Amino acid sequence: MTQLLSTAPTATRGDEDAVQNNHAFDNGAKGREAIHAGQSLSSLFVGSAAEAVAAGKAIWWEGDKNHLVQVEEGVVRLLRIIGEGRRVIIALQFAGDLNGASLQNDFLFTAEAVTKCKIRRISHMSFHGEVARSNALARAYLSLLCQEAAASHEQMVLLPKKNAEERPCSFIVKLAFRRNPRPRQGPLRVSMNRQDIADHLGLTIETLAHTVTKLASRNIVIPEGRHDLRNVNLARLVRLSGDTDDFSEDFCQRVNLNTRDKPRD
Repeated sequence: MTQLLSTAPTATRGDEDAVQNNHAFDNGAKGREAIHAGQSLSSLFVGSAAEAVAAGKAIWWEGDKNHLVQVEEGVVRLLRIIGEGRRVIIALQFAGDLNGASLQNDFLFTAEAVTKCKIRRISHMSFHGEVARSNALARAYLSLLCQEAAASHEQMVLLPKKNAEERPCSFIVKLAFRRNPRPRQGPLRVSMNRQDIADHLGLTIETLAHTVTKLASRNIVIPEGRHDLRNVNLARLVRLSGDTDDFSEDFCQRVNLNTRDKPRD
């Protein structure tokens, strides 16, 4: 199988960049303006300094004091190490995603930069203070919590019920629909390496490679280079993901289950 992705380096702790007082003041003023103008959760992070994080570096560690982080650029993996040193990737996050909103004390997982990232941080006190003063932000916060709960349910309950073919298919479908509700067939950038994807889907690398090879042989998804996939048959990929059924009103025939009303010959 064509090599899909490259391997990311091991994470290490790093120092945060210092921010000059006048720069922080300017950012704070812009942040307050954006909060009242946009009334979105993302606007709360405008006043904080942007931090560059190299690929493979830790953004925070499991057990660190919790705060909120927005991914502005790049891809982040959230992971935990369980028995016998096994790694479980809880989630993969992209530009615009928020972390830590549903936590109150310490982080329950480690976050690492898969690619070169840019992030912004704010404290829980600042975040909840702004949310409490705005009905629009309160609604957005509730929506975010619901989305996180749904994602956790899917990862913990639904994903284990899927077979080795459905898991990679559902992963690719999510990537394809992430930026566009009506994606077109074409190249799809995949920044994670095969180990990341396998750990996220609960598969071995060998099983993942075998599945992608099989999809390519059926002309459904074809690897292109080290970081791209080409969606050849997105509709079929969706059907193979296990997230939908084959029911269609176009093919549904109405039947009468009341035998007493069965027409006579």
